[in-house]
Amino acid sequence: MSPTGPTAGVWMLLTLGFLIVSTGLPVWALLCAVASAFAALGVAYGQFDLNILSALPTRLVGLLEHDLLQALPLYVFIGVLLQRLRVADALLSSLARCFRSLGAARSLAALCVGALIAPMNGSVASSSALLSRLLAPRLGAADPARATALISVAATIGVVVPPSLVLILLGDAMLNAHTEASHLPGFVLSTQRIINTQDVFHAALLPATAVLALWSLVAWWQGRGSTEHPDSVAPRPAEVLLAVLTLCAILLLLAGVFTGRIYAVEGAAAAGLLLIIATVASRALNRVQWSEVLASTLSLSGALFALLAGATSFSLVFRLFGTDRWLGALVLGSTLSPQLTAALVLLAVALCAWVLDAFEMIFVIIPVVAPLLIAQLGDAQQASVLLLLVLQLSFLIPPMGYAVLMARSRSGLAQVSTARIVKALLPFILAQLALTVTVFALPRVVHLLDAPAAAVTNEAAQSEQDVERQMEEMAREPAASASRP
Repeated sequence: MSPTGPTAGVWMLLTLGFLIVSTGLPVWALLCAVASAFAALGVAYGQFDLNILSALPTRLVGLLEHDLLQALPLYVFIGVLLQRLRVADALLSSLARCFRSLGAARSLAALCVGALIAPMNGSVASSSALLSRLLAPRLGAADPARATALISVAATIGVVVPPSLVLILLGDAMLNAHTEASHLPGFVLSTQRIINTQDVFHAALLPATAVLALWSLVAWWQGRGSTEHPDSVAPRPAEVLLAVLTLCAILLLLAGVFTGRIYAVEGAAAAGLLLIIATVASRALNRVQWSEVLASTLSLSGALFALLAGATSFSLVFRLFGTDRWLGALVLGSTLSPQLTAALVLLAVALCAWVLDAFEMIFVIIPVVAPLLIAQLGDAQQASVLLLLVLQLSFLIPPMGYAVLMARSRSGLAQVSTARIVKALLPFILAQLALTVTVFALPRVVHLLDAPAAAVTNEAAQSEQDVERQMEEMAREPAASASRP
């Protein structure tokens, strides 16, 4: 493989992965550096014209004008504010008391809090920081390996539970990927219209529910004979009231976004406003703490936008080398069965996700592999859910799994060997792997909630055909009129 030919993009990915692991520098800076270095090589060897790179500023400005990106700082703000408030603490304490008769009360409460807070929390990193602060002190008497595993799995729930920021960004990426896949040779769109973010939400809900149910069963099984017990002091009435109000508000917002009555950006804005009102009313933060929250929000949002700009630069150079077309020809021309080829593509995604976080995967890797995966599976919603499950699975595989790294570094729990963490995580990983195989083998499970949309899809397809036929008839009318005497 030549570093200046069509395979140059593969060398770019390998170089990026090596630098991420070995240097510890910000990923956005590495993306820009690798893109610049390979762009210089491409120009030097005559692979593309330097003037083509002048399109990058316009491309960045157009990208940052995307309405969906308004949700990004909102979710970051919610995540930072939740780490400062006692909302999650009240939820955890109240749920632990509710589950005290089942055993493993804190473990079950932790997963429930992850499922409720993670969709409004933005990212795996933010969820990991919040859950580490909440759970580590309460699980101090438990096995450190099991506590680390529990924090790790709870932090990844937001990857698959709608309407998290990961799902919103992936939904937008899958819309573009499905559009691109529809133009690949041999791909037939059939009756399935181009999917949108709402379709990804509907497809992901049942698998996300299954993940939570299976992981709750594993957490209960692991903790049933331990010394773990709920807090001996019952939560105060004010905490219970706060927990109930928070639970109702989150469920209403999630239901509104899921059903399409509230847009994701509006949901994030509403959640942020409710948190601000609750914080001001309870006087939970002073002026200095508010300044710290806003400064952290700007810092993290800036880092994510920088990551997006770096990924855009990287993908532009990647495509200028023609690596996307080379990969497309390689996958579409494979002599293996479509299912086996799709499985190999998912394996490549899993390997990339082992060293990259969710946003880096969505901005850098997904735009390249998603069209090919859709072309092999023939189902964009199934491809979306499989990508989500594979991302979530990769984040849980030690020692490089992103969620595991975050939990080990931020929880403050006693350091244990990787082998012990693997043993604690293994039941969760096997449950996740079983669900992934089920979705891969039975694509129907991701369509159980979009039956009403099927009629709309068919009508939309027929309507589009009618419009095209009418336009053709209108185009023939002037010619017919001109031929009349």
